[in-house]
Amino acid sequence: MFFSEAGARPRTWEASPSEHRKWVEVFKACDEDNKGYLSREDFKVAVVMLFGYKPSKIEADSMMSSVNPNTSGILLEEFLNIVRKKKEVQLHRNEIRHIFTAFDRHYRGYLTLEDFKKAFRQVAPKLSERTVLDVFRTGANSC
Repeated sequence: MFFSEAGARPRTWEASPSEHRKWVEVFKACDEDNKGYLSREDFKVAVVMLFGYKPSKIEADSMMSSVNPNTSGILLEEFLNIVRKKKEVQLHRNEIRHIFTAFDRHYRGYLTLEDFKKAFRQVAPKLSERTVLDVFRTGANSC
């Protein structure tokens, strides 16, 4: 599971050495003039190369505003931190999707209360039905 047993804290994820090298290579490839940083456009290209989508204006603005104002762009260490965080979010979303799919046994794209109860009877049989119902309602209201 992505969350630790002790609470709702995501566990720390570390990139493999080969993945880290790939990120550095992408940074260097996108820093065409060897200026030591990625401009806004360079950053967009790097995200396309690593994640397969072009970041929105809002995402690019957010990333550019989060970097050191004394630099003209995103330095390598900042880039590596951004990519690591994006990868963690991606892994978390994939895990949630995987868990949801395991509960959605009829492939409907949504869970009924009965699906939810059945899943919880399998994974947490000692939880009261009232607790399961409260969790289901909370989840349904947050969508």
